[in-house]
Amino acid sequence: MQANEDSPRGFVLATTAYLIWGVLPLYMKALAHIPPAEVIAHRVLWSIPIAGLVLMLTGRTGDLKIAVRSPRMLGMAVVTACLISVNWGIYVWAIANGYALDAALGYYINPLFSVFLGAVLLGERLSRLQIAAVALAAAAVLILTLASGRVPLVAFGLTVSWGAYAFFKKALPIGPNQGFLLEVLILMPPALAYLGWLGLQGEGHFLGGTTRDLWLLLGTGVVTAVPLLVYANGAKLLRLSTIGILQYIAPTMIFLTAVLIFGEAFDPARRVAFPMIWLALVIYTGSMLRRPRRQLS
Repeated sequence: MQANEDSPRGFVLATTAYLIWGVLPLYMKALAHIPPAEVIAHRVLWSIPIAGLVLMLTGRTGDLKIAVRSPRMLGMAVVTACLISVNWGIYVWAIANGYALDAALGYYINPLFSVFLGAVLLGERLSRLQIAAVALAAAAVLILTLASGRVPLVAFGLTVSWGAYAFFKKALPIGPNQGFLLEVLILMPPALAYLGWLGLQGEGHFLGGTTRDLWLLLGTGVVTAVPLLVYANGAKLLRLSTIGILQYIAPTMIFLTAVLIFGEAFDPARRVAFPMIWLALVIYTGSMLRRPRRQLS
C-alpha cells in the first residue's frame, strides 16, 4: 500500500537510488570497449548473489519458492525479465556510442508514456493538464524526428521498454525484491551460455581482459542490484507525488553528464525539444500535486 506520508528514511533511500542511476553513465562509459551483450550478461550474473542475500536477510525466500511453482507468475516474470534486459541493452549501447542525451530524453519522457499507457490500456481518464503534457512531449519528439530525419530510437526504446516493464511489473503479485531476483534467475541460463560461448571463442573480457575489466564487470552487479533494491524499499515509504518529483534526478544528471563531460552536441533541435519536455514534466507534476489536494477537499 502506498504511503500517505513521506518518511525521512524513504526519502534518503529513494534519493540515493536516483543519484546512483544518475552517475551510472560514467561507470558504463568505462565499459564502452566491451560489447553491450557481455556487459548485460555480467549485470545479470553478479546481481544474483546481492539480490539473494537481501532476500535471505529479510527472510522472504519463501515468496520466491511460491512464485516458481506458479506457471502464471513465472510466465509474467519471463516477460518482465525480457523487457528489463532489452532496457539494459539499449542503455549500455547508448552510453558506449555517444547517445547519452537520447538516454536522458527517454527517461524524461517515461512518466508521460506511463500516463499514456494507463489511458490506452487501462482506460484511465486523463485530466486536461495531463493531456497537454503528453501532447507537448509528443511534439518535442516530432521536432527531433523532423530535424534529424529519423525517430530518436534510443529514447523511444528506453521509454517503451521501461514503461512496459513497469506496467507488467504491477501485475506480478510478488514483492519488488523477490521479483527482481526471479527475473535475474530467469536470465541466468542465457547469460551463462553466452559468456561460455565467448570464453570458448577467446573473446571474453572477464578472464581474457585486463584486471580493470574484471573488477568493472564484477561491479556491474552492485550498480545494477543495489539501486533497484534501495529504490524498491524507499518507494514504499514515500507518497506517489514525491516519487514523481524525485524521478527527474537521474535523467537530469544523465543530461548534464552527456553535455558537460561526454561533450555530446546540444544542437538547435534539442535546444527546442528538451525545454518542451521539461515544460511537459512541470505541467504533469503540477497535475499530480493538485490531485491529493482535491481528494482532501
